[in-house]
Amino acid sequence: MDMTIHQAIHIHFLKIGAITNSSVVQIGSTGCIQAQSDIHNTGGYTETAEVAEAQTEVPLVPLAPNA
Repeated sequence: MDMTIHQAIHIHFLKIGAITNSSVVQIGSTGCIQAQSDIHNTGGYTETAEVAEAQTEVPLVPLAPNA
């Protein structure tokens, strides 16, 4: 079945609290969602970052004092 939808969407305020690797924001209707991945160098870095060192003891509860 073919369906044609015409929409007029006016967004006055849109607040997105968090973005993760699998986030999807959809406004309106779509017949097909295509994956898109964008990487932005917002800090203007020109070199790769240093390799992170492994931590030996990490608390299971965020902000918990170390035992």
